[in-house]
Amino acid sequence: QVQLVESGGGLVQPGGSLRLSCTASGFTFSRYAMSWYRQAPGKERELVAAISSISSGARYADSVKGRFTISRDNAKNTMYLQMNSLKPEDTAVYYCTLPTRGYWGQGTQVTVSS
Repeated sequence: QVQLVESGGGLVQPGGSLRLSCTASGFTFSRYAMSWYRQAPGKERELVAAISSISSGARYADSVKGRFTISRDNAKNTMYLQMNSLKPEDTAVYYCTLPTRGYWGQGTQVTVSS
């Protein structure tokens, strides 16, 4: 069965960095585009970043452009989200998704606070 497991979340001060990882199993990872979403308290889930199957293209929410970088290692069945210059408004649960098949991970909490 499809499994998406996120890791790397935590508490960080404003201006700091975190790298999230998503380890995938149960499907041919290299064939699928993948995405990161986030959901802040009281808000709807929003797309943060998406990457094509062979890393040929990526797109970002305007709110994270220039600060976040999505990447993947198909040999390791893993996707990453490098988050730099973090702001309090980046606080949310971050989810790894396989959008074309409707699968989501359990999420990892990112809290940006001094």
